[in-house]
Amino acid sequence: MRKSFTLVDVLLLLALFIDRSWAVRGSSHCKHPRSSELRPHSVSITEFGAVGDGATLNTKAFQNAIFYLKSFTDKGGAKLFVPAGRWLTGSFDLISHLTLWLDKEAVILGSTHSDDWPVVDPLPSYGRGRELPGRRHRSLIFGHNLTDVIITGNNGTIDGQGSIWWDWFRNQTLNYTRPHLVEFMNSSGIVISNLTFLNSPFWTIHPVYCSHVIVQNVTILAPHHSPNTDGIDPDSSDDVCIEDCYVSTGDDVIAIKSGWDEYGISYARPSKNIIIRQLIGQTPTAGIVIGSEMSGGVSKVHAEGLQFFNSSAGIRIKTSPGRGGYVRDIYISNVTLTNVNVSLNFVSYYGEHPDEHYNPHALPTIERMTIKDLSGENISYAGVLEGIEGDTFHDICLFNITFNVTSKSPWSCSYVQGYSDFVLPETCKPLRESIFPDHYPDCYHLSGHLQNSGNQNRCVRLQSW
Repeated sequence: MRKSFTLVDVLLLLALFIDRSWAVRGSSHCKHPRSSELRPHSVSITEFGAVGDGATLNTKAFQNAIFYLKSFTDKGGAKLFVPAGRWLTGSFDLISHLTLWLDKEAVILGSTHSDDWPVVDPLPSYGRGRELPGRRHRSLIFGHNLTDVIITGNNGTIDGQGSIWWDWFRNQTLNYTRPHLVEFMNSSGIVISNLTFLNSPFWTIHPVYCSHVIVQNVTILAPHHSPNTDGIDPDSSDDVCIEDCYVSTGDDVIAIKSGWDEYGISYARPSKNIIIRQLIGQTPTAGIVIGSEMSGGVSKVHAEGLQFFNSSAGIRIKTSPGRGGYVRDIYISNVTLTNVNVSLNFVSYYGEHPDEHYNPHALPTIERMTIKDLSGENISYAGVLEGIEGDTFHDICLFNITFNVTSKSPWSCSYVQGYSDFVLPETCKPLRESIFPDHYPDCYHLSGHLQNSGNQNRCVRLQSW
């Protein structure tokens, strides 16, 4: 039986409703490094013989330009300028202290010949290629062990021309896992901004084993029938900020990962301290996803100011027995959903394993997730939340959520536990216990949110004197 609300409880609830957008107002959360202001040396790709006719292969020109600019890495860095034109290329490496700048109407085109995308070793946290055993193709734009790298411009375009790869995937004629469009490994101080990314062969932007990554003001597009063309996938990375982006692809808008089964457990590098804000997307799959490869752990994810439409799911957790790892301390707020099949979705038996050596008894820990201030129109199901028998997902907190649901059975829940207040339609029984007055400390970030709201209100009163 729920306890009655006291005056203190009511004041706490009011604090949550007052100025609900406090966390997304003001200046950007993504703080650019000071090096982004100026590079003392600059060259154009045309100085190295590149031809922007869309037919001439310019891989050597990019490689030679970057080799030349390497001499400036200890002199303040350099900028490689790509002017208007269609610049066909195979995969190329970046260097530290580099800005790759695409001018307006500049298009970098990925080659449609697989030989122009070298084959490299699999990621150690995956143990094999994600699609096929063995190795994988390297991304079109690649960086390894780098610091202070910026890919930006005046809304230029990077087009992976992925349709040939999608056909090879469907026809099962690939020898190795498909390449990403942009990938950084073991790097820090990465900024990707003010660009459009098209038609990635596989995941579009993939920072893995990275720190201090900003993805800001980018557009990512691929047809909805394109397989596995995720938008942005932070993978075993920390201090990542994703802001002011539009994503419409054939797979998840954002998918946070941290390794696959026994390989991810052994590598043990989590994804943590991830901010996602002011994001708009549509997809045949899901908007914000954690997993399914989450074996190294995922924590401290804050997402707010999101809009998803014409999608299968809004917020989704994907895992499975054998994954191990954890998902904890997740805070998602201020989300608008339109024409979405399942608003909130936990998928606990997400199939695929890298090989037969995974431990089926390695169960994931899913806990301390707060989801608040959501609204949805033309929603089929408010929530399908499936935990694992003997491994209940707990401290799931839902607050101030209203969905216009078409199904007569809006919620389906199993092996989950949590709390809720002000949720329509009413949640399933395992989540009906009230957050207030006893359980708000169990709900991640709610107590801190109340404190910040109170501090801000005090500042407003002081300013009015």
